[in-house]
Amino acid sequence: MSLQDELKGIVEDALLDRVPKRFDYIGDVAVISIPPELKAYRRDIAEKLVSMRGNTRTVLNKVSRLEGEHRVAGFELLLGDSTETVHRENGYAYRLDVRKVFFNPRLYWERGRVAAKVFPSENVLIPFCGVGPFVLPAAGKGARVFAIELNPDACSCLQENIRLNRLDEKITVVQGDAEEVFRQLEPGISMPEPGFDRAIVPTPYGLDRALGEVAGLVRTGGSIHFYTFKAESQLPGLVEEYEKMGLEVEFYRHSGNVAPGISRWVFDLVKK
Repeated sequence: MSLQDELKGIVEDALLDRVPKRFDYIGDVAVISIPPELKAYRRDIAEKLVSMRGNTRTVLNKVSRLEGEHRVAGFELLLGDSTETVHRENGYAYRLDVRKVFFNPRLYWERGRVAAKVFPSENVLIPFCGVGPFVLPAAGKGARVFAIELNPDACSCLQENIRLNRLDEKITVVQGDAEEVFRQLEPGISMPEPGFDRAIVPTPYGLDRALGEVAGLVRTGGSIHFYTFKAESQLPGLVEEYEKMGLEVEFYRHSGNVAPGISRWVFDLVKK
């Protein structure tokens, strides 16, 4: 039964179509964006979200989009008293504070898809890595992972998640701005020579320029999984642009909508 169905007889009929159709559960925290017209029903909506999934103990209303260099949204606490949780996905556990870090549970299938391509002997670069949802599965496949994250809260969670999942020997974490870290890497010293075998790049909105820098750190024949936010009409131009950069487009797919007319796309690229 949908949330809209659950709220029939509680929310007046004229407003039922404003009840959100999509919401997320991150561990035992429910996250929803309630429109202003339903402000008077926030408590009712929160209670229904708890009843729809029995282990839910906290409900957050997302009141702003991702903001700032740490990519953190604004939230209103509707139910519960803690926003810390443990989220389980693809066989790994992630401890995080939903209010302090970015985590998108809708990408679980995509993260599993990419992890399935990783080989045990690989050296993998993952900038913008957050609390580790691409990092841990790659390390779990036996790869050595170099992970970069700017948000200190996300970095702390990542370090804890590495210990929690017993992957300490496989992962190097650097807390800092990815573009600055890229410039400091030296082949054979702070990075493998002749380059990383694979890069997984869950790019924040507006940072597509990172692709050129990442490509310079990946060996010839190496793979790049690059995420970007674009309208579908822009894709042919992107394919052409990537080819000019010396990157062969093996595959691309839609990976979620983020705004009217704008979607997240993932490109699987090979450096020629």
